[in-house]
Amino acid sequence: MWHKPNQLNWLANALYVAVAGMLLYGLMVAFIRLPIFPINAVEVSGQIGHVSRKQVELIVEEHLTGNFFTLDLKKTRDAFEKLPWTRNVSVRRHWPSTLSVEIEEHQALARWGDIALVNTYGELFHGASDADLPIFYGAGNAVKAVAEHYVQFEKVLNRMDMKAAQVKLSSRLAWEIKTDKNVVISLGRENMTARLNQFSVAYQTVLRHLNTTIQYADLRYPNGFAVRQTKKLSMKVSPLTLNKVINKA
Repeated sequence: MWHKPNQLNWLANALYVAVAGMLLYGLMVAFIRLPIFPINAVEVSGQIGHVSRKQVELIVEEHLTGNFFTLDLKKTRDAFEKLPWTRNVSVRRHWPSTLSVEIEEHQALARWGDIALVNTYGELFHGASDADLPIFYGAGNAVKAVAEHYVQFEKVLNRMDMKAAQVKLSSRLAWEIKTDKNVVISLGRENMTARLNQFSVAYQTVLRHLNTTIQYADLRYPNGFAVRQTKKLSMKVSPLTLNKVINKA
């Protein structure tokens, strides 16, 4: 090789380029670390109702280290996502000195027992809220299913001027609702929404006009349902009887 000047010249040129590249890289790293590129503004956007200005200021003070180029966006995003009501965060640089933070907050749908809150995606999160929220009960892996069924149940209950105060999914996968009017409704394990729709028709056309208050409705019968009233009287309604009553009304 030492007797091949062309190869020696190629190797020398390659070494010169490598050294020059390393020097250029070192100068560039040193340049971008200079204090002449500070983050002068943090812009926070999104529909924010629970993340406070003080919380943002604490994160900026404790976690925003470095300048416009050296700031670790992942660590910054992780710091914001640790806030109790924060579901998702997007962090971007805007030249020449601005950090843009877009926050998506959890929207509380219900409480999961006395453990946590449930958002509109059927996800658990920990946050403080004094809102009047329904309470869900069930196994830990059933949060999403309970949230989805709650939305379906609410549409039917609203037609009866009721709201779900509690929704329970038992270990045997049986559903039960307690309304804001203290009516307990057992739905069973199958065709829950269809059964609730049938009860809604009876309630709107007949039951709500009776001079009594319903305490409990059992919709688990294959051909009708039973209700218990405040005077401890019970009444079973079959679809055939119900149709006759509705036609006469």
